[in-house]
Amino acid sequence: MNMRIEEILRKSVDMGGSDVFIIPASCVTAKCNGIMTALPDEEKLKTEDTLHLINEIYQIAERDMNKLKESGDDDFSFSIEHVGRFRCNAYKQRNSYAAVLRIVTFTLPNPSELNIPDSIMDLADIRKGMVLVTGPAGSGKSTTLACIIDKINHNRPGHIITLEDPLEFLHSHDKSIITQREVMQDTENYDTALRAALRQAPDVILLGEMRDYETIHTALTAAETGQLLLSSLHTIGAAKTIDRIIDVFPAGQQAQIRVQLSMVLKAVVSQQLVPTVDGSLVPCFEIMKVTPAIETMIREEKIYQIDNVIYQGADEGMCTMNGSLEKLYRAGKITLDTAMVYSTNPEQMGRRLMV
Repeated sequence: MNMRIEEILRKSVDMGGSDVFIIPASCVTAKCNGIMTALPDEEKLKTEDTLHLINEIYQIAERDMNKLKESGDDDFSFSIEHVGRFRCNAYKQRNSYAAVLRIVTFTLPNPSELNIPDSIMDLADIRKGMVLVTGPAGSGKSTTLACIIDKINHNRPGHIITLEDPLEFLHSHDKSIITQREVMQDTENYDTALRAALRQAPDVILLGEMRDYETIHTALTAAETGQLLLSSLHTIGAAKTIDRIIDVFPAGQQAQIRVQLSMVLKAVVSQQLVPTVDGSLVPCFEIMKVTPAIETMIREEKIYQIDNVIYQGADEGMCTMNGSLEKLYRAGKITLDTAMVYSTNPEQMGRRLMV
């Protein structure tokens, strides 16, 4: 093994990598534009090599390995000066240790460079209620949320609290004061941190992820109490997101939750990163803004009708995932196969693109 961890991560950043894989019996590998690329001059790692590299990561993070050794999994973040910030998931596999690191640059993302539309950035103007950004792992949800938080921070005074696992983007105080708390480092769990946040005079709360019944229940309550709550879910599509939230609750509570959700939900953004014809990745969005019609559909359990409202809501800044994919295809940025693979309704997509 020729490189120490700092050099490995520096090379990965220079290559434009998004993730770095340190796994026994494989070369150190970076994912660049969705393509797995072995780092130059790297040999396959032995078990002792990966342990050595992971030990170095823990030393840089000033963190002990007890949680990893006891539970087999550990999530945390750390920074290397002049290189970047990294989100690490270390884990046991086949009686050895491995790690995957997400690369997060020090600079906050520029929404226009990332092709995040103005209709999403305008969600920063919402003062209360709930805004959700959803999509599969690695689709850029945290980046979109960071852009919205950054716009709020630069445009209005208040107290912004972020609750994350782990911290990714670091924000500086501007017009707002920002408190950033990392789960397991600064607080026990999301639910505990969220309950505490309500006693910390928040104007905006960023809840990294709504993972379970307790957190979702507290998040709905928080969104009712007069501040803006931003969060994420691993769902694709507004309708599926609403169904997912309601389904978390026991059957006897679901009617009440539909009413509550209809009152607090303001928008759902779903996103995917799709490969382009030139080998890069481009974000694709579905945007739903909660209108009186959608409020009624949520309350009356007519979620299946929401897609039609989104389709007809272009004048209000809404768009469907299929519509976004179709635009990319007709602009020559993605192939027909890609449009079909990432479509939320392939049959409908096929009819539109085959004409």
